Amino acid sequence: MLLPALLFGLLLGTAAPASAHAVLRSSDPADGTVLRTAPRQVTLTFTESVGLLTDSFRIYDPGNRRVRTGPAGHAPGRSDTARVSLPARLATGTYTVAWRVVSADSHPVSGALTFSVGKRTAAPVAPPDPAENRATTALHTIARYLAYLSLALLLGTAAFVAYCRPPATAHLRVPALAGAATLLVSSTALYLLRAPYEEAAAPTTAFSLSALTHTATTRPGVLLLARLALLLLAVAGATLLRTRRLRLPRRATLGTAAVLAVALALTWSASDHASAGIQVPVAIVSSTLHLLAMAAWLGGLAALLWTLRHTPEPAGLPVSVPARFSRLAFVSVTVLVVTGVYQSWRGLGSWQALTDTTYGRTLLAKLAAVTALLLAAACSRTWTARLTRAAIPASASAPARVPEPATGPPLPDLPDLPDLPDLPDRPGLPEAPAGPPPAPAVPLRLLRRSVLLEATAAVLVMALTTLLTSTVPGRAATESARTTAAPAAGIPTASVTVIPFDTGAAGGRGKVQITLDPGRVGTNSVEAVIYGPDGGLAAVPELRVTLTLPAQRVGPLDTKVTDRGGYWSAPAFTLPLPGTWTMKATVRVSELDQVTVSAPVRVTR
Repeated sequence: MLLPALLFGLLLGTAAPASAHAVLRSSDPADGTVLRTAPRQVTLTFTESVGLLTDSFRIYDPGNRRVRTGPAGHAPGRSDTARVSLPARLATGTYTVAWRVVSADSHPVSGALTFSVGKRTAAPVAPPDPAENRATTALHTIARYLAYLSLALLLGTAAFVAYCRPPATAHLRVPALAGAATLLVSSTALYLLRAPYEEAAAPTTAFSLSALTHTATTRPGVLLLARLALLLLAVAGATLLRTRRLRLPRRATLGTAAVLAVALALTWSASDHASAGIQVPVAIVSSTLHLLAMAAWLGGLAALLWTLRHTPEPAGLPVSVPARFSRLAFVSVTVLVVTGVYQSWRGLGSWQALTDTTYGRTLLAKLAAVTALLLAAACSRTWTARLTRAAIPASASAPARVPEPATGPPLPDLPDLPDLPDLPDRPGLPEAPAGPPPAPAVPLRLLRRSVLLEATAAVLVMALTTLLTSTVPGRAATESARTTAAPAAGIPTASVTVIPFDTGAAGGRGKVQITLDPGRVGTNSVEAVIYGPDGGLAAVPELRVTLTLPAQRVGPLDTKVTDRGGYWSAPAFTLPLPGTWTMKATVRVSELDQVTVSAPVRVTR
């Protein structure tokens, strides 16, 4: 019952769209700028190294036609950049650049920007970035966390057997084999789904030769192949030993298992968040130790629950088993705390990010859940210790001492005494136990409840952990916000907002694109373009655009845009205050059909 609940918590924790950790830091040309001459290339700079795809750049000219470009590449010596060359001649007007790359932590990330040559015109509506294929994303998410859970189950069961030494281990073959098989299948699925996940393609494209070979050239693909090779090597070795009935020395077995566990953990940490950002070598070591400690604690907890389920009730469980697991859990929690504090500092970057970013707020929730888990573990261990002391027989607490023979001169021989009749048994006296006292055992029913309490708290911790793995770290989010808020080289940037509308009538669907230039406090020009259902320019009889600042109770302010023959504009419109304004557009497509739509707009100083 623990595994389904844990899976539910993981899927619940990942219900929100995954956010990659690579954030666009700057672009050349900058977003929204007007250039006197056409640029020869477009360069994007990110907060971490990125991988490129076969279709990383799609550039559209003012006529909404795709521009032929060269292959995407990196700037010399800069793996955190993406660059594409442009044709020698570009027409006057506004261009749209749609991009998609893969961040160092293996998540794809995409976006779009505009730049203008000579003068600003209506920005072309580029085909939207390929929407995340729901089937591919769901399968990839399930395979990813099945691999994560199966690793914990496999390594935790092995650690439980090696350190806690339960009296019987045959029943633990089931979780160990289930963990190994699930890890092998899920890792294979991750390799097959890697290319469709990056390209936002359907799962059916996973078996194409080009997709398989492309994945083999990427770092996540190489690490997945290494993981599969380690698993197959371990399975082959175990099968060989079992077939020939060979037994290695205990030290050799433990050493081999430890090397295999560390190597498997490295296939995660070398392709996850630790592989990008600051202090990468230290972060990879910390992430590996964090993963191993998690597996030893939570996987060992599952093995203990499985052992309790298969332990007969009258016999109970030797006290040494939960006592050893308690020590194992204490060491694991200590490692988790130390490495977790380091990873939190590395991800946050500042105390302010703890409350100002989604990553920081999620981290606070996880810390609260970990505190609750530690309290539950402390209570359950105290309870178990009391039950153990109560279960120890009183007779076992004071073992009888055998008197030593007296020293001195030998005693004289005594005369033979006549045989005496047998004395009757004295009622009410228990018979002396034959043999050594039995080993104390913990009542199973109460111990099961105690361990299950810890497992329930662990579900919440792991669910919040999955949220952190799919959230932009506070350091990157803060840097991105700081960069976005500052215009490059003092050049004013324009605010472009696209709002879809649907009047409900035939042909009443489309988009209205509204540009505020420069999108800051003071005088701005307003330009609005209407696009019809087919993506082409559309003419409407009436358009009204207003802005309201709810936080300051300002507005609505009417921009008073007028029809300029193909687009609507207002040469001078004043925005008095910074903040998040609500832009409302009322579009009338006929005498009877009109609709009002809105979107937030950020106005800076």
